[in-house]
Amino acid sequence: MKTWGLGAALALALCATGTTAANDGQTQEAKSQDGSFTGEIVGTADADSKFAQLQIGMSMQDVQEILDRAPDRFHTYESGKRWIPFYFGNDATRLQALFRGEGCLIFTGGNIWGGGGSELIQIEVDPSGDCYQP
Repeated sequence: MKTWGLGAALALALCATGTTAANDGQTQEAKSQDGSFTGEIVGTADADSKFAQLQIGMSMQDVQEILDRAPDRFHTYESGKRWIPFYFGNDATRLQALFRGEGCLIFTGGNIWGGGGSELIQIEVDPSGDCYQP
């Protein structure tokens, strides 16, 4: 019983620390460009940074034009919405992209058939790149 309590306490401590050490720890919600959904911005970008020009709801193509490059690394994963019966939204899968020297971006990856997606839903300012967790 004592071992379980120690393990649970350690797990809670690890979850509580998260990746906030990589940024200033400020998380704010932001409306998408068209106002149809809210996204999340973690950290604060420098005013002269290209990340400061990004907005929730932008497409991957718009982001690459602003940043003037493709991501350094990226991967896709299934969100929990993937397993909701008859869910037809565009975020059953997600794509996380690392832009070295700036941070990480998360885009909707589309529905379970591959349609839709490519909307920016999270901006994480982290020049160290520790935000990227494949």
